[in-house]
Amino acid sequence: MSVRAALSLALVAALAAAPTIAAETKKKDAPAAAAPAPGAPADDPVVARVNGTALRRSEVIDGMRGLPPQAQQQPAEKLYAYVLDNLIATTMLSQAAHKAKIQDEPEVKRRLATLEDQLIAQSYIEKLVEKSATDAALKARYDKFVKEAPPREEVHARHILLANEADAKAVIEELKKGGDFAKLAQEKSTDPAGKTSGGDLGYFTKEEMVPDFADAAFKLKPGEITQAPVHTQFGWHVIKVEDRRAAKPPTFDQVKPQLVREVGREVFEKKLNELKTAAKIEVFNADGSKPGAPPPAAAAPAAPPPGEAAEPIPTLSPATAPPTLAPQTAPAPTLSPATKPK
Repeated sequence: MSVRAALSLALVAALAAAPTIAAETKKKDAPAAAAPAPGAPADDPVVARVNGTALRRSEVIDGMRGLPPQAQQQPAEKLYAYVLDNLIATTMLSQAAHKAKIQDEPEVKRRLATLEDQLIAQSYIEKLVEKSATDAALKARYDKFVKEAPPREEVHARHILLANEADAKAVIEELKKGGDFAKLAQEKSTDPAGKTSGGDLGYFTKEEMVPDFADAAFKLKPGEITQAPVHTQFGWHVIKVEDRRAAKPPTFDQVKPQLVREVGREVFEKKLNELKTAAKIEVFNADGSKPGAPPPAAAAPAAPPPGEAAEPIPTLSPATAPPTLAPQTAPAPTLSPATKPK
């Protein structure tokens, strides 16, 4: 197995959980590619050559699919260029390493064997998931999700974001005198998107906004305005609710990636439990000894030279004993929801 293959393994580590990018699979969206070599599949052309070594589009696509979900939010063209550059760099390094016979080193062989095992195991699970995550099975799971999901409400609101409380109070007074909310948002809001949209946030659920903002918005009836400024980490808000309605459940296509991941977790856990039941597993201590075996006897101290007294074995008093580590009791910090993208 080459170092280039090892890169592919690293790139596909998150493949089972990562959604695919539709644009990257369309030939018309891919950058101009070299003509396929004789006998090569027409839909998998060579997209680069490094000292004669061909890199195919499928390798780049696999790398794109293996990137973390956060990275996959970038434009497909940007991801394509990034992965291709990495494949080219890795191929050059691999060629240099082979010339230096790095592949023959025992540690390299051991690590490659580990990577090979991981890829084979992952591919095995992926094939099992493909058999279970049929459209019919996913649709049945979706129908159950919609039926059991608790009803949610969403509001259509506008807001004016101000830098301080005094400015926010002044805007509220103008609104009480009949000021137009959208016009004031365009004139006074520090939210760039609000200036062009009249502060319109569209419809959103309570979970989509930071808590203080959401609590204030969902207390209002259509047409009402907050009578006091609402403070969040973004500044001071004046909020107006335009409408309230029952939130529609997400569409099947919207939740399909999540459903596939759920099926994947279930398939993985089921198969792992089956294998554990049938397998003979032996676990040893870190030193290789069997659990419960008496620890190896300590070597007897060397006898002192003739005429010298043996030094006493030092003991640790409570004052000199090494400190113990107290368990971490502070809860892990949580991230509050970000404001809805404009």
